[in-house]
Amino acid sequence: MVAPARIGRVAGNALAWIAALVGIALLAAWIGSSIPRNGSWREPEQGIELMLETNGFHTAIVMPVVTPIKDWRETFPEAGGRTPSGDVTHIAVGWGEEDVFLHTPTWWDLKVRSVLRIATQGGVGIIRVSPYLRPAPSQWHRPFRVSPRQYEKLVRRVVATLGPPRRDGTRRVLRDAYSSDNYYLARGRYTLARTCNQWVSDTLAEAGVKTGWWTPFAGGVSKWVPAPPEPR
Repeated sequence: MVAPARIGRVAGNALAWIAALVGIALLAAWIGSSIPRNGSWREPEQGIELMLETNGFHTAIVMPVVTPIKDWRETFPEAGGRTPSGDVTHIAVGWGEEDVFLHTPTWWDLKVRSVLRIATQGGVGIIRVSPYLRPAPSQWHRPFRVSPRQYEKLVRRVVATLGPPRRDGTRRVLRDAYSSDNYYLARGRYTLARTCNQWVSDTLAEAGVKTGWWTPFAGGVSKWVPAPPEPR
């Protein structure tokens, strides 16, 4: 029979190793997100205004529904919908894991087995599209501008992430039971190395926007886009 003291030492050592690994991962994420890509980029005085959406855990890119470069109603039908207050003016596009997006209404509902599966095997990647009516600048919606050429690159990156359309050119729309957002199958798998926040920073980097190299957490993306001043 194993002595209780030995069990305690083994458990303590295991917890210490887990804490050390978590600490190393957090430090690596902080260092990786602090190394800039496109370090010479400067926000243009004129251009297309976008927003970085963040809730502290997940980030997405907010774009106007219609510009001379892209009409998102052609790709996402819900972009041409209405809210109780008027027509949709913007959409937020983010990338994530199917089971988490569709079956986890809050972080408290996230199952341990889902985390272990994603950590060891990855998960199915999907795109989430959230419709908005004139989102106000705030710490949760951080505005920034890009040039038309940079926006073209960003649009191409977003479209390229989508899975292939059906024969009639449309895409299957997935819905969850907790929101009015729509979801679409995407290319690639969600992994700990390719999180929702990494997808956002990779998409911004592809467009030439300054952002971090490795940004698994929302803070690693949002620290490159300052929040607007608080209204007085």
